[in-house]
Amino acid sequence: MSRKPRNWYPGAVYHITDRGNRQMSIFMDDKDRLKYMDLLEETRTYFPFTLHAYCLMTNHLHLLLETINHHPQEIMKMLNSRYGIYFNYRHNLVGHVFQGRYKSAMVDSPEYFLNASRYIHLNPVEGDIVQDPARYKWSSYSAYASDSINPYISTERILSYFPEPKKDHYRRIIENEIALIK
Repeated sequence: MSRKPRNWYPGAVYHITDRGNRQMSIFMDDKDRLKYMDLLEETRTYFPFTLHAYCLMTNHLHLLLETINHHPQEIMKMLNSRYGIYFNYRHNLVGHVFQGRYKSAMVDSPEYFLNASRYIHLNPVEGDIVQDPARYKWSSYSAYASDSINPYISTERILSYFPEPKKDHYRRIIENEIALIK
């Protein structure tokens, strides 16, 4: 039975997740994570997109990605295949790095968009890696919580939903969510 094609149109936004095969690690260290981000940028030169948020965990990743003129299938195929080749070569492995095809949920409302960004940014807290998501360096959260600039993402759309001072309001929402988790 064939898979249903994913819905797509220019400007569509997706919460994309990808997991390691058999829930194995897809990032062994910071060098792997940095390579993934480099390949993400390389892929963007071929298939332009806007990245609003991301989080690279040990055995999975999250991207909040807005397409421009290319289906996310093209973006993820290039990114995952290049990363898989790199990962297997570097770690002397063979076989699939990712478990099946990536998962994507089309973001169809401002509420869903903000919920996806919160979910992504809280992932290291939920995973008991850090208590403060700003301390997790493989997430886009610090660009939303401080004056630091993250060259991989665009913060404008998420912050556009908040009054001034925008970053303070976003940070308070995340801090309130953290209080509920603990």
